Amino acid sequence: MKLTSHEARVIGCLLEKEKTTPEQYPLSLNGLTLACNQKSSREPVMNLSESDTQAALDSLAKKRLVAEQSGFGSRVVKYKHRFCNTEFSDLQLSEDKVAILCLLLLRGPQTAGELRTRSNRLHGFSDVAQVEQALDSLAQMESPLVRQLPREPGKRESRFIELISEAEAHLDTQQVPQSAPRPTSSQPNNELTSRVEQLEQEVAELKQQVADLLSKI
Repeated sequence: MKLTSHEARVIGCLLEKEKTTPEQYPLSLNGLTLACNQKSSREPVMNLSESDTQAALDSLAKKRLVAEQSGFGSRVVKYKHRFCNTEFSDLQLSEDKVAILCLLLLRGPQTAGELRTRSNRLHGFSDVAQVEQALDSLAQMESPLVRQLPREPGKRESRFIELISEAEAHLDTQQVPQSAPRPTSSQPNNELTSRVEQLEQEVAELKQQVADLLSKI
C-alpha cells in the first residue's frame, strides 16, 4: 500500500474525524476538502480543490479503502474509510495505533514526544513510553507500518515516519517539512501548546459543521 500525498491526507482526515467528530462522520466532499485544507494540525498545509479531493476519493475507492454512504432523505453523498477496523479490512488495529498512524499521515515524521502531545483528542497516552511501545509494535508487524528515522544532528530524539504513503520515498530527494521547535523542558509550555492546537482544531471542526449544514439547505 503506497498512497499519494492527497490520498494519505484524505485517509488521515477520515480517521481523525471518525474519532473527534463522530456526529459529522462520514464526511461530505465539501467537509472532507475543508478537513484536508485545515491550517492547524496539518503539515504541510494543503490547498486542495473539491476536484482534487474527489480524484483522491475515486482512486481510494478503486483500492477499496473508502466507500460512499448516503443517508435517508439526503442528497449529499458522504464518504467513510475502509482503511482499518472494518469488516472489509484485513488491518485491525488498537485505538493507540490508529491514533499514531493518523497523526503521521496528517503531520509527517514526528518524535514520540510530539505524538504524545498531539494525540490528546485521538487517544490518551499516559506517557511517552506508551507511545514508543505502540510505535515498536507498528514497526515490528509482518508488513511494518512505521519506521524510525536516523536521529538528525543536534536533535535529542529520532522521528518516526509512516510507511503507508510515498512520504518515505521523498526523504532522499527533498527535505521533509520540519515541525516547529517545541520546548522540551517546560511542562506548562507543552500543555499550553497542546491547548492551543486543540482550540484551533475545534474552530476548524465548527467551520466544517457549518459547511455541512449549508450543503443540506
